[in-house]
Amino acid sequence: MFNKIAATAAVAALALSGASFAQDWSLSPNFGTASLSAGFAPDPYGVEVVAGGSINASNVGCAGMISNAPDVRLQWSGGRITIGATSGSDTTLVVNAPDGSWYCSDDVNGFDPALVMSGSGQYDIWVGVYGGGTANATLYFTEF
Repeated sequence: MFNKIAATAAVAALALSGASFAQDWSLSPNFGTASLSAGFAPDPYGVEVVAGGSINASNVGCAGMISNAPDVRLQWSGGRITIGATSGSDTTLVVNAPDGSWYCSDDVNGFDPALVMSGSGQYDIWVGVYGGGTANATLYFTEF
């Protein structure tokens, strides 16, 4: 009897572990890769995205609902850069920086997020929707 209960518990644990989701920076980005260097033009550089998804960004301590794959991957060669998003909805940002650190932003410019980052490398970026669902948004990069 004990073995049957233990086996049932093990199967249930395995089944439930498949329901645990996290954003995966190693996946191909939903809306492509931008490669920018210091002094790029036009500045700001924008990418149209559909923000949101089914994953709660609280997995990395951020707000909003995001997709599993990054929305955009930025290959940055330069110093300081601002990553932001504009939308008619309440959007958030989740960024995995070149050193593996996670950064979040919400409601910096009204309901629009923005982060000032520094240093060259790969930035994986998710644009989330605070209340869930999806929304059209523009992800932008600027040195100003």
